[in-house]
Amino acid sequence: MTSDIQITDSHCHLDFPDFDEEREAVIARAIEAGVTRMVSICTKLSGLDKVRAISEAHPQVFHTFGVHPMSAADHPAVTVEQLVEIARHPKMVGIGETGLDYHYTADSAQVQKDSLRIHCQAAAETGLPLIIHARAADDDMARILAEEHGNAAFSCVMHCFSSSAELARAALDLGFYLSMSGIAAFPKSQELRDIFAAAPLDRILVETDSPYLAPPPHRGKRNEPAYTMHTAKVGAETFGLSLEDFAAATQANFDRLFWKAVDWQKAQAA
Repeated sequence: MTSDIQITDSHCHLDFPDFDEEREAVIARAIEAGVTRMVSICTKLSGLDKVRAISEAHPQVFHTFGVHPMSAADHPAVTVEQLVEIARHPKMVGIGETGLDYHYTADSAQVQKDSLRIHCQAAAETGLPLIIHARAADDDMARILAEEHGNAAFSCVMHCFSSSAELARAALDLGFYLSMSGIAAFPKSQELRDIFAAAPLDRILVETDSPYLAPPPHRGKRNEPAYTMHTAKVGAETFGLSLEDFAAATQANFDRLFWKAVDWQKAQAA
């Protein structure tokens, strides 16, 4: 390992074809860079076997399952019961990603909202964190999350957060977490960095969303989990902390939210 600093990529897509030619090398580079854990996010039922196999093959990799909002209208709706059953896998650590995306798929808004509510209910039933994708849907997102949380409480992370300060505050008021991606490291993202800086440090995670959104100095290229450290450096600057302290804080935050990953690690060490 090139550094004693440890960090977790809380959201990546290791099952995507972008990594098919060198998945083992990508995971090895992440570990070398100090990324001790990676959560590979499954976005549709047809991808579950592949993402599960990757997590089973690598002790550093965990997985989640959900139906991405941009795919919600093109795939059969999952049920709460299906999600709960899938969540029984020992390395399945979160529900999602789910959410609302009105930027590209506003025509399926009602299907997305119905799907989101199902995922919220599964998160409440399993105790696993909900992973939210939100784009151009702030009002509906804040309303549905508040309504469903009021019906049955659940934990949640606003993945790759790049929405408004109002949605950030609504999420934080519910006890949710905000995740910093490469977007927060872009030079023109000062307004977004200000939103993060106003949030409590104990509600912050970091991620790549790889293969997308590579942070500088890799912007425009394929992203990968090793680059989490670049975003973490910007996060440390945003909070006025050393990289060591910021990384330690986000590790503790991940441990608290993704408790099932910690339980699995403890069981392996026993």
